[in-house]
Amino acid sequence: MKKILYIEDEPYLARIVKDTLQLRGYEVLHKKDGNKIMEQVAAFTTDICLLDVMLPDIDGYALATHIRNLNPQLPIIFLTSKTQPNDIVKGFSSGGTDYLKKPFSMEELIVRIENQLKIMNRGGSTLESLPDEVKLKNYRFYPGKYELHTPSEVIKLSHRESQILAQLCAHTNGAVERRELLQLVWGDDSFFNSRNLDVYIRKLRGYFAGAEGIEIVTLKGKGYHFVVS
Repeated sequence: MKKILYIEDEPYLARIVKDTLQLRGYEVLHKKDGNKIMEQVAAFTTDICLLDVMLPDIDGYALATHIRNLNPQLPIIFLTSKTQPNDIVKGFSSGGTDYLKKPFSMEELIVRIENQLKIMNRGGSTLESLPDEVKLKNYRFYPGKYELHTPSEVIKLSHRESQILAQLCAHTNGAVERRELLQLVWGDDSFFNSRNLDVYIRKLRGYFAGAEGIEIVTLKGKGYHFVVS
């Protein structure tokens, strides 16, 4: 049985969502705010998190960042009425893996949950297919640990960052199509996921900024060329 951590402060909506998901065979732990949520994430060993943005005491973006640091591979779906492009980019940057606008249908939510679980499993298999240590000049990528070791520091990667870097490593000195990357990591190539990919590519480029002979080159209209020379 898949476990869902559901954080929502609106009682009526929370009851509908929780009851429906339980009828569909999910185990649901509902919390109305972010207090002590880190303990819940560790104790409940959840498979996916549904997270409202507007919460008492702590906003969903900050909470997602905390959850992501504790569990780098956990899918996080934001459920919110905040749907301006900047809000969506902020949500993905803080660790969200999907974004669903309120009001939403339960059927769409269930489809999104199942899609995120499939993507997580698919991404995990990609990470597992790589060696334990991937040598990138004087950098080292450890897919199983979600770590990138530079000459000066150890960078803890998010699950999405690790998935994208794993795909780039699988195509070292070759091209990976942008659409293929979106499908493999997010399950679709929507505009919002495309913006999210841009954020992660910028982050990865920043991690390799001091590396000689390592570059993520944009191929306009096609995708990316991961150069390791």
